[in-house]
Amino acid sequence: MGALLLLPSLAVFDHPTATRVLAWEPGAALSEPWRLWSAAWVHLSLLHLVANAAGTLLVTALGLAARLPRRAALAWALAWPLTHLGLLVLPGIGRYGGLSGVLHAGVAIVAVALLKEEPRHERRLGLAIVVALALKLLWEAAWRETITHPVGWDIAVAPGAHASGALAGVVLAGWLCRPQRQAGPVPR
Repeated sequence: MGALLLLPSLAVFDHPTATRVLAWEPGAALSEPWRLWSAAWVHLSLLHLVANAAGTLLVTALGLAARLPRRAALAWALAWPLTHLGLLVLPGIGRYGGLSGVLHAGVAIVAVALLKEEPRHERRLGLAIVVALALKLLWEAAWRETITHPVGWDIAVAPGAHASGALAGVVLAGWLCRPQRQAGPVPR
């Protein structure tokens, strides 16, 4: 999943028409549905791309190190378009690009999956990630501002996309962590 998110981002970076054709635009959500996926690949500056590339590598490495099941990658894949679909309810986001919303979904999925693990230290790590993610989202106050411009950064931040991704990740992680049915004989 990390490669599916990151490699196209590198390929389209600084391409003259990428932003126009691939970025999220709420008015194009139904007529150009590919933007539900392609918006993650558009980065508006090198710093934006580097920050999101580092985040992608970190989430991917954490999932691999924790030996999460393949269903975690599937949950992340499903959270990808749902994250951007959630932007439809946020006023003020006219154009959006970047991996950060989908990364927040990945972090939520990893954290919830770790909470379900048997070794106690993995559950503690999952809880620490959940708390850190919740505090970050509260600090960003997505309900107040849909776009922020941190001082000293050449990128705009979309807290609403972060919240949308985290919500999609938590919902899909709930699906991921639901009890599995045991295969057995079918009753007659």
